[in-house]
Amino acid sequence: MVFMNPRNHLPPSLLTEPVRRVEAGPWTIELLPGSAYAARYVASHAAIGFAFDSQQGLHAIGSDRVLPFVATPNGLAFVPAGCDVLSESAEGGEYLRVVRADGMTLIGDQPFNNRIDPQAISLALRMRNALLHASMDDDWEAWALALAERAMAQQVLPTPPRGSITGRRMRLLDEFIDAGLEGSLSVQAMAGLLELSEGFFMRAFKQATGKSPHSYLIDRRLAKARALLRDSTAGLSGIALICGFSSQAHMATAFKQRLGVSPAQLRKRP
Repeated sequence: MVFMNPRNHLPPSLLTEPVRRVEAGPWTIELLPGSAYAARYVASHAAIGFAFDSQQGLHAIGSDRVLPFVATPNGLAFVPAGCDVLSESAEGGEYLRVVRADGMTLIGDQPFNNRIDPQAISLALRMRNALLHASMDDDWEAWALALAERAMAQQVLPTPPRGSITGRRMRLLDEFIDAGLEGSLSVQAMAGLLELSEGFFMRAFKQATGKSPHSYLIDRRLAKARALLRDSTAGLSGIALICGFSSQAHMATAFKQRLGVSPAQLRKRP
């Protein structure tokens, strides 16, 4: 989701993966699975979030106006304590939520989302991998504090240039990619969909999401594979082909490189 969401209104049977949680000193760190959700709550503590996937739905954050939202992948977000939150999405997306539960104020009183910060991206990816594959070397308190520092960094978002990857264009890309995930999708085809040159598209996409179009395509393949691992009994080779990987081995390599676990390990975990 675009802002912090406990997803306590979603039946467990609809979750593609369980919520993974770590308590470390004053910090609670959660990895929320990519799934449909609907929630309304008042934030009891200030919280930092990070959207791994693009997401869309409706929300009202500290307001009585319910508006459509689009969360860009790799977007950093913040919700202050006491903020009234309503948020819902038909598909959702994988989301990291970091809360300081001892009552210490983290930032200011203004929520934000969709902030692209390279250091925050690196930290969030490391934390996700650790939540999926625990290790004795995990340093949760240091990671959580570092992510909070990135959220506290004052940053004025520039006005998007003409031809940038807007929310509407992100929705078009997601629909295009998901419809053709089994086949071969090229950067040229994605740029053509938005009527942009390939070079301009690649630069605009990196600016908007912090990742390349090719990297994003792999992430979409992995997201679909993870959902199928939990929600179906299909074999790994079949899942690989459905998701556009050239082979089961290719899929396994992508899992290990990006998530730190194999598809078989993720399927076996509760």
